[in-house]
Amino acid sequence: MSHYPGQEAKRVTTHTLQEMKQAGEPISMLTAYDYSLARIVDESGVDVILVGDSASNVMAGHETTLPITLDQMIYHASSVIRAVKRALVVVDLPFGSYQGNSKEALNSAIRIMKESGGHAVKIEGGEEITESIKRILTAGIPVMGHLGLTPQSIYKFGTYAVRAKEDVEAEKLLSDAKALQEAGCFALVLEKIPNKLAAKVAKTLDIPVIGIGAGGGIDGQVLVLHDMLGINKDFSPRFLRRYLNLYDSISGAIQHYIKDVKTRDFPNKKEQY
Repeated sequence: MSHYPGQEAKRVTTHTLQEMKQAGEPISMLTAYDYSLARIVDESGVDVILVGDSASNVMAGHETTLPITLDQMIYHASSVIRAVKRALVVVDLPFGSYQGNSKEALNSAIRIMKESGGHAVKIEGGEEITESIKRILTAGIPVMGHLGLTPQSIYKFGTYAVRAKEDVEAEKLLSDAKALQEAGCFALVLEKIPNKLAAKVAKTLDIPVIGIGAGGGIDGQVLVLHDMLGINKDFSPRFLRRYLNLYDSISGAIQHYIKDVKTRDFPNKKEQY
């Protein structure tokens, strides 16, 4: 099932993820928002690429995910799709493009699939959005759910703290998860919830459960690429493991370049015509 660099790429589908869950093989998922990095992520062998509305933060510098538009998400998703040969590409439906109106949800999902070539959409929320999910599925568009900390609802929560620590919210999360599976979601993301609850959800559901800050007892993990590569310095939640410190590496390279330009060391004789 796994693909490693150098092997012939076999496309990952929603069915592949289902098989991975059944086989107990953890699913790897990362975000990407542009052609150059998406190509590296895909060729490295990741299973799922999420074109996240986190682009609002890491690409555009907004404080929340709310400002990013459907047009901007389509632009990012199109760039990623041009680079990807193997991974399943899931695209976030942005804030305001699906809430409270299942017809609008369907139209937004159709635009993403048609204009970007994405493979699936991701949508935040529980029972209250099942009508939208069912409607999107009537067009043959796969839907990934998202529960726990749902960043598009940040103003409702008022904080990015861990969700579902209280019994009532934990019960609601479990029933929401079942409702999303029932509605036809092919997978579910759980963000920032206690690991015991996440493990319970993964055990209860037949569909794959992928977590960010939801512990290791589930079917897969997702991180924001710019966080795990250490391009962002300001963000250090407990769930983040930094695999590189690119901020300092890139900054060092740029300072080196500036110095070489200032001292006329660059370009040298070999570097000109």
